[in-house]
Amino acid sequence: MEKWEKDILAILSSDARTTAKEIAVMLGIEEADATKKIKSLEDRGIIVGYTAIVNTDTVEDDTVEALIEVKVTPQRRHGFDKIADEVAALPEVQNLYLMSGAYDLAVIVKGKSLKSVSRFVSERISTYDGVIATATHFILKRYKVEGVITKPEQESVRLSVQP
Repeated sequence: MEKWEKDILAILSSDARTTAKEIAVMLGIEEADATKKIKSLEDRGIIVGYTAIVNTDTVEDDTVEALIEVKVTPQRRHGFDKIADEVAALPEVQNLYLMSGAYDLAVIVKGKSLKSVSRFVSERISTYDGVIATATHFILKRYKVEGVITKPEQESVRLSVQP
């Protein structure tokens, strides 16, 4: 990967709202070149999407998020990829990672309720051939997402201990 590609990825990863014009100024290139380079990254599947990071504590949202650890038996000639592709296609799945450690897959899901997520695990995930075990962890609060602290900075208030 060329240096300019890494630079553009770093800029857009930090703030996806950065315009091609702003990137051009930062990198000392023409705006048309920055636009072409960004388009090239998208066309080659290096940039696959843009997103906003939302502080869910400030939004009226009744959905439930959970991290589901899944232990699977790798399939001959496919390893973990076949089951990962099937799980990734499920609409409830927000993120999916192959992990080292006691469990093989980490699945982040979003559901309407605790019960719907529990049902998703028992009726969908656990029914795949090769799934040995699951462990579900409900996400209660997000403190930091994609490197961004979600809680606005507040001034430290110290209480006086003087009588």
